[in-house]
Amino acid sequence: MIETPFASAKRIVVKTGSALVAEHGQPRHAWLEKLAFDIVSLRSRGFQIILVSSGAVALGRKSVGNSVSNRLDQKQAAAAIGQLRLMSAIGQAFEPHDVTIGQALLTLGDTENRRRWLNARATLETLLESGVVPVINENDTVATDEIRYGDNDRLAARVAQMMGADVLVLLSDIDGLYTADPRTHPEATHIPRLDQLTAEHDAMATGANADAGVGSGGMATKLAAARIAHAAGCSTLITLGNRDHPLLAIGDGARATLISAATTPANARAAWLAGHLTPEGSIELDEGA
Repeated sequence: MIETPFASAKRIVVKTGSALVAEHGQPRHAWLEKLAFDIVSLRSRGFQIILVSSGAVALGRKSVGNSVSNRLDQKQAAAAIGQLRLMSAIGQAFEPHDVTIGQALLTLGDTENRRRWLNARATLETLLESGVVPVINENDTVATDEIRYGDNDRLAARVAQMMGADVLVLLSDIDGLYTADPRTHPEATHIPRLDQLTAEHDAMATGANADAGVGSGGMATKLAAARIAHAAGCSTLITLGNRDHPLLAIGDGARATLISAATTPANARAAWLAGHLTPEGSIELDEGA
């Protein structure tokens, strides 16, 4: 059984990928309903939940006439169509519980620029205080390759950092980190807990699951996200998302990998600079310096 940090947590960021919310260009309504049930259940226990969800491009690609193109303009057009479908499907999942969701589309600058970072945080804080579940995605319609996260694992980590979250849950197509990819190395061993991430762990990670056909992440991006969260005092749980009630399953002892934070969000409030994805700045010295 994995040790769960939920017991001492107040704020949790949950990230789900395209392969979990979409299948053959359509929303996976039954799975989304179970995810919504889990989030409502955790909220009833006093947790604040922020959902980061991919899926806009996957849900909109067929409407622009190409389901596999990596052309930026077609992906952005697909995102414009698919984001509406994604939020509609998530809204339907929460509707029976009388829970309001709120959409927030972020770009890289919103978490890298201090003023925009503070503004985004204030908006999300207001949503949480109002009892709303914020649903966040990258603004793929306007973000280009040079000014985007590239995957929602790292976006979720930056949101967790911004909001002082205690736990980041990355719902994956695998139930945690293994010593090698278990899809190609059946002898690989599952790693239930880590207190630090090293280059050795990076070597164990793999890219996106090509069989899924959607999504841009993989275990490598999840470890990169865990590093950002770890520096912010936020623990990370990587677990299998494609199961009934994936969040409640964690509390029931479902297999996962816990990357435990060494400090608390309160003590790491200034750590957003350390996780800066595009470092930049300038220094000016006058003659008297």
